[in-house]
Amino acid sequence: MIKRTYYSLLLVVLLAAACRQGGKKPVSEAVNRDTTHYAKQEYIAQTLDSSQVGAFLAQHAEFAPYGELIREFYDKRGYHYAWIDEHGVTEQAGGFLNMMRSDEESGITQGGLLDKSRAQALYDSLATQGDSLNRNDTIVPITELTLTGQFFVYANQVWGGMTSDSAKDLEWFIPRKKIDVESVLNAVIANPKKGITEEEPVNRQYKLLRDELQKMAVIVKEHPAWDSLRMEDKKKTYQKGDSSTVIAGVKKRLQLLGDMQDKDSSTQYTPVLDSALRSYQARMGHKPDGVIRPQTLAALNRPLQHYMHQLLLNMERLRWVPVEVSTDYILVNIPEFRMHAYEDGQLAWSCNVVVGTPGASTVIFSRDMKYVVFSPYWNVPPGILGNEVIPGIRRSGASYLARHNMEVVGASGKAISPGSINWSKYSGRNFPYIVRQKPGGSNSLGRVKFLFPNEYNIYLHDTPSKGLFNETRRSFSHGCIRVAEPKHLAQWVLRKDSTWTEAKIDAAMNAGKEKYVTLKNKLPVFIGYFTAWVNSEGKLNFRDDVYGHDAKLAKLLFGK
Repeated sequence: MIKRTYYSLLLVVLLAAACRQGGKKPVSEAVNRDTTHYAKQEYIAQTLDSSQVGAFLAQHAEFAPYGELIREFYDKRGYHYAWIDEHGVTEQAGGFLNMMRSDEESGITQGGLLDKSRAQALYDSLATQGDSLNRNDTIVPITELTLTGQFFVYANQVWGGMTSDSAKDLEWFIPRKKIDVESVLNAVIANPKKGITEEEPVNRQYKLLRDELQKMAVIVKEHPAWDSLRMEDKKKTYQKGDSSTVIAGVKKRLQLLGDMQDKDSSTQYTPVLDSALRSYQARMGHKPDGVIRPQTLAALNRPLQHYMHQLLLNMERLRWVPVEVSTDYILVNIPEFRMHAYEDGQLAWSCNVVVGTPGASTVIFSRDMKYVVFSPYWNVPPGILGNEVIPGIRRSGASYLARHNMEVVGASGKAISPGSINWSKYSGRNFPYIVRQKPGGSNSLGRVKFLFPNEYNIYLHDTPSKGLFNETRRSFSHGCIRVAEPKHLAQWVLRKDSTWTEAKIDAAMNAGKEKYVTLKNKLPVFIGYFTAWVNSEGKLNFRDDVYGHDAKLAKLLFGK
């Protein structure tokens, strides 16, 4: 009996959009491997030959971009069949077709990038014959090659995602992963007891979002539309002690979404509702205070299709990222306004951050952290220099610099008298000197910064403006990332160096003298942009599209 694979869902829409990129090269790379493990008894005695493969590719232009890879795949296995054995068509073939079928049956599809119907018809023709398969039937090699061609198309489009150039157009500068499709196909063929999903070269978070997509599709099927929840009696909020028909509606909605387990259709605001509502608000990035306000109802009123599209957008992003990062690393998720520290690939701790405003957005990229700088100077960037500092000096003279604990220095670091400078002739871009803020508690970078050198001049740092970390939406900076727990981050980054005790870190942060510390081991830092994810507690989260990147990607994937 064919083993069905249920975990892949709602990806055909992305496949069709990715195909429209045109001229895309496969993400697979040629790799030389030891093929002695291909024992002949594992395959039917009859084999393909190179002329059959060549003729098939000549007749099927849809597989032409993968022709070289397909030829190499069969050459390495001595042209033995991959999808057909002595018992007939294999279980893996059925699993692969089930995966494509579940994509199509999702209900969100933009037509046939994958010729699933043809592959299914060929498969069905052979599957009905079972062990009595006629090995000389011309349909046998055609079925074999069609399944292999479909696998390369599927892997490249579904697991690989859009091209690197397209990602950069969307302001995503994290290097795109590479997929060895041949290796994945060999693993699928060699492990019939494993589902294809176990061999998928995708990040674990991708699979979690796909599972959530499946759950949401079930809800949509049972509840294709729902009534809008509205405030009554000109009230602006509902909370404990209140009673209203809208409260009953909120309960029903939270029950469907899984935040509220108890069945309760009453109009009373109960303690159970309070707990469920706080859970929902936290998942949506709202203030988790249990108060029903217009923001809460607006989120609950959005059609589930809206959130399904948001899942699809983030699944596309997850196609670009590494399958697994097993080392220590830091991830800053811009829409979440949070930083996460990972040890050996597992979440160690998290804290709030402040990121750039939409007008001075934080760039999406990755680099290795190399330095921790205690009691740092802050070199004022040209934009702030021209818009704030120089106008301030023109208004109030050198006292502006004194009030802000700043100084002017040359390239050598030697101080220059501000009175000797004609400030009226300079803007931030043509200023020939450096204006910097001295170390100290009022320094804009706080008492420590963390450098992962990059062309965007973005880094992590402390800040004297602690109050902003209490805001729900924390996009206030000029592009750099302010960290709510800088001392904790310094301790964590330096934890493997026994010379850096807590007391020594405290002293360095308060020394008033800049000190660079070079890290002994590289520490990858990823600045990402995910508006949907499943957290460490297994809860699905959504966030607003703070920079409009979702909107740009949606236009590319879904069109109008």
